[in-house]
Amino acid sequence: MATIQWFPGHMSKARRQVQENLKHVDFVTILVDARLPLSSQNPMLTKIVGDKPRLLILNKADLADMALIKEWQSYYEKQGIKTLLINSKEQSTVKKVTKAAQDLMADKIAKLRERGIQKETLRTMIIGIPNAGKSTLMNRLAGKKIAVVGNKPGVTKGQQWLKSNKDLEILDTPGILWPKFEDQLVGLKLALTGAIKDQLLPMDEVTIFGLNYFKENYPERLQERFKGIDLDDEAPEIIMSMTQKLGFRDDYDRFYQLFVKEVRDGKLGLYTLDKVSDLDGND
Repeated sequence: MATIQWFPGHMSKARRQVQENLKHVDFVTILVDARLPLSSQNPMLTKIVGDKPRLLILNKADLADMALIKEWQSYYEKQGIKTLLINSKEQSTVKKVTKAAQDLMADKIAKLRERGIQKETLRTMIIGIPNAGKSTLMNRLAGKKIAVVGNKPGVTKGQQWLKSNKDLEILDTPGILWPKFEDQLVGLKLALTGAIKDQLLPMDEVTIFGLNYFKENYPERLQERFKGIDLDDEAPEIIMSMTQKLGFRDDYDRFYQLFVKEVRDGKLGLYTLDKVSDLDGND
C-alpha cells in the first residue's frame, strides 16, 4: 500500500496554535466521525490537551452503527471522557452541545459560584480532521454560515470568537489537524469514509478493504444491495464478477467508484469501522 505523506509544517503550526489557545478556553471539543470513533482522532491530541476538560463529540451518528457506538461511549466514559452523539445538521444540536458543555463544567461553575463569581458563558475550541463535520457544526452553533463547509484542509487567518448563545462561545481556531498515523488500516478507514482525498490511496485497495469489512460484519447488506454476490469468493473475485453483472464489462474503476460512493452515502446501511473489541489489551 502506498505511504501517505502528511505535511509536517502544517501539523507543527496546528499543534502550536492549539497549545497557544488552550489558555483561552474552559474546555476542548474534539469532533470525530461516529463511523470512526478512534481512527478520526489525532493521536497527538491527548498530549497537547493534557488535563484540560474535553468533550468528545461523535458526529454523523445518523450514519453509524449504534450498537458499536454505545460500546465506544462506554469505553470513553470509563476513561473520564464525556461523549455526545449528534448529527450536526439537526436543529437540536445547539441545545445538546450547550447542555453537554454545562454538564462537563458543572463542578467548575459550582466552585466559582461559591466564590461569588457568576460564569454564564463557557468557552471552547473545536478540533477535528477534515470531513468530520467541523464547519457544519460551527455554522450550526453560530446560527449562520461562518465557516466554509468542505473536506479540504485549510488555514483560517486570524481568530474570532463565535457566539452560539449566552451560554457558549467557540474560538474559531485557524488550521485543521490532520490525522497522523502509522497503521495502514487507519488510512483505509479514512479513505473509505471520504476523510482523505481519493488520490491518496488506490481505490482498488480501499474497495477490497470495504468489501472484506462488510463481508465480515454486515454480510446481509452486501447480499441485499448487490444481488447475486457470492460471499464465499475473495474480494478480488467479487469485484470481477460484480463488475460484469452490473454491465460495466472490464471497467473495474467504475465498480470501485460505485461501491465506495454507496458506502459513504449510507446505501449499504449504518456502519462503524472501529470496534472497541479490536483494541490491544482490551478486556
